[in-house]
Amino acid sequence: MPTFRAPRGTRDLLPAERAPMVRLEQVAGELAARYGYHPIETPAFEQAAVFERGIGEVTDVVEKELFFVGAREEESERWALRPEPTAGIARAYVQHGMQTWPQPVKVTMTGSMFRYDRPQAGRYRQFWQFDVEAIGDPGPAVDAEIIELAARFYREVGLSDVTILLNSIGDPACRPAYLEELTAYYRRHEARLPPLERERLARNPLRILDSKDPAVADINAGAPVATERLCDACATHFEAVREHLAALGVAYRLEPRLVRGLDYYTRTTFEVFPAWAAGQQSAVGGGGRYDGLIELMGGRPTPGIGFGIGLDRVLLALQEQPARIDAAEAILAPEPAPLAVVVGSDPADTATRLRLATELRGAGLAVRAELGRRKLGKQLEAAARDGAHFAVIAGDELAAGQVQLRDLEAGTQRPTPLANLARELQRAARTHHHGLEDD
Repeated sequence: MPTFRAPRGTRDLLPAERAPMVRLEQVAGELAARYGYHPIETPAFEQAAVFERGIGEVTDVVEKELFFVGAREEESERWALRPEPTAGIARAYVQHGMQTWPQPVKVTMTGSMFRYDRPQAGRYRQFWQFDVEAIGDPGPAVDAEIIELAARFYREVGLSDVTILLNSIGDPACRPAYLEELTAYYRRHEARLPPLERERLARNPLRILDSKDPAVADINAGAPVATERLCDACATHFEAVREHLAALGVAYRLEPRLVRGLDYYTRTTFEVFPAWAAGQQSAVGGGGRYDGLIELMGGRPTPGIGFGIGLDRVLLALQEQPARIDAAEAILAPEPAPLAVVVGSDPADTATRLRLATELRGAGLAVRAELGRRKLGKQLEAAARDGAHFAVIAGDELAAGQVQLRDLEAGTQRPTPLANLARELQRAARTHHHGLEDD
């Protein structure tokens, strides 16, 4: 039994698991750049007040899931690991005077987030998220762009069948009257509410709609619907969002009780689920508009919208989806084997093998050098186990400027001048040709 283990709720991403995550990150970065979003990075921890104020104190994230960071005695600040990226990005927007930049400011970030959550399938205490934010545009066109960008990401990584749930939760002009009606409704059912939801009833009844307690589901089914109580401005905005989505051909389903789990959302909200899964624990991403968040961080009133996609959840969904398509297979594929392994007839001559491999790597080729002092037969066996296509054999011919190039898959071998070696391997890498070709 090992003495030390990864903390509960975390896991080591070994090479076979980390490689698909890297591919998701690459798709995310390329896609965000295509849409004009620029990379940003914020600290992994912030003042705890950034999350408490921005996300909202009456949320699961702040009430139960913040990871607080211990500070030295001389430090007066309270710190917490970031549970999501938007609040930190909003803080950076204000701190660095991005309101003076051309608007909207469109940024993207992919990285680790942390929540002290109950570990379960697809939910970890350290997880990876792809995030995009457009700050300074009131919409509605950018709302549709954000949602379409998310939909395209799922398609491009091979998650072929997702359901987008869409709602509008109003704004400070119309939400107070809705909250008053919602509070009155829950008061009539207060005796049936669990203790946590009774407490939320007094502080923020909207959070009850986001409850994960199965006992609340029946009560929520009869709750007042926000979209039926929108002010004219919010109703017009929401209708325009839907018109833009229709113009883009983005399919969605209206979900009038979708509020998301963070307090900063206003107007447009959305979540994405694999079509074959249901329930909050199955969501693979979501987002919405947060027109009051920048002001909460000390800036001028500034509109904003964004989304976060859980890459851990996406990987799990790719593995579980009923039918895989080529894009998904490409994401989940094992790491490619080296094109060639440099071996040698003299077990002790590791310097020559390393030099040859280094030169081939400089030509852009994936090459491993056999650095163990084993006999040639054992070196070739190891190259075959690696899945390498070729073995470059450094032997007596080296004095004449040649090596033996063995095609491990075809079982053929021929002498090859060192001057032609990189070109020969580059041609094989381009064509995936099995068997050696004549010059």
